[in-house]
Amino acid sequence: MARRPRYPTDHEPTIAVRPAHGRFEDFATVVGTQRPDAEGCWCMAYRDSRVPARERPEYMRAECATEPGPGVLVYVDDVVAGWCSIAPRGSYRRLLNSRTIPVLDDRDAWVAVCFVVRAGFRRHGLMHRLLSGAVDHAAAHDAEVVEGYPVETAGARVDVISGYVGTVDLFERAAFERAAPTTGRSGGRPRWVMRRVLR
Repeated sequence: MARRPRYPTDHEPTIAVRPAHGRFEDFATVVGTQRPDAEGCWCMAYRDSRVPARERPEYMRAECATEPGPGVLVYVDDVVAGWCSIAPRGSYRRLLNSRTIPVLDDRDAWVAVCFVVRAGFRRHGLMHRLLSGAVDHAAAHDAEVVEGYPVETAGARVDVISGYVGTVDLFERAAFERAAPTTGRSGGRPRWVMRRVLR
């Protein structure tokens, strides 16, 4: 059985963030399921949760084949290690009808809604790299504003399931500001609208 890839500890690795456009197989490595008959999110919870589970891989294959793509991937020595969903708010059906996350104005903000870092690569700052790369990706596609809706941890550790939306601290370190509270929660913790104006 092949060893699962891990973050190297014997050298300083090369880390790069790349768009998911044209990289469906790498996206599937991070977000997909191990068995073809298994049901999974495939990062569809915000995009359109009505899509049946078995059709989600092909839906996301089409997203990855279309510019600008559905997000960005982080690579460690050219091994895919993580994912951030970043796209215009209008592409996330769940946000268009949200009762818990307010829309602050009519600017079509790009939104980072989901982070996944593979086991073996966690606790090496890759979420920071992903968020930075996501902002760069949005800016390259003329985004005026980037938002996220992370959890407030008050310095406490957060589990992987609750932390998929990121943390307020993560966004603050990337020059985002608290723009508004939400009535949303993740893992029982409150979430904030974090915003960074690009132009």
